[in-house]
Amino acid sequence: MTSALERLLTHPDYEEGRMWRRQRLPANATIFAEGDTGRDVYLILAGTVRVVGNVDLDDQRKVHPGFSELEAGQVFGELRLFDDQPRSATVVCLSECELAVMDGDVLLAFLDSHPELGYPIFKELILALVGRLRQANKKIFSLFAWGLKMRGIDQHL
Repeated sequence: MTSALERLLTHPDYEEGRMWRRQRLPANATIFAEGDTGRDVYLILAGTVRVVGNVDLDDQRKVHPGFSELEAGQVFGELRLFDDQPRSATVVCLSECELAVMDGDVLLAFLDSHPELGYPIFKELILALVGRLRQANKKIFSLFAWGLKMRGIDQHL
């Protein structure tokens, strides 16, 4: 099934080259890094990306765990549509990728002028965010339980 964002790319008023652009990247390319301030939103047309975090274990050691993998039809970078905070993670290509790159400000202005398109797109984005939040909650609770067990605190609960 085609997503609302994929359908948007074929809308006659949302022209490729003016409203959005294609970007092809090789495997291992960084699309954006945690802390970046870009406003682009990305739809994966082909390939797979990994969302990676930066975790400080201590002053000397850092690790970069992968949080999730996304594939064709999925969107990322959408948090910048809702706030002005820097990117919260790094996204890298696991394979050769083709992306639809949409400037967030241009996208929001277009959706404001086409509310009949905006509702299904925002609904789709909210469902994606809710799914990611649920996934994150599971990981947090699992890590919390692991920490309690490692410290022996679970025996006192």
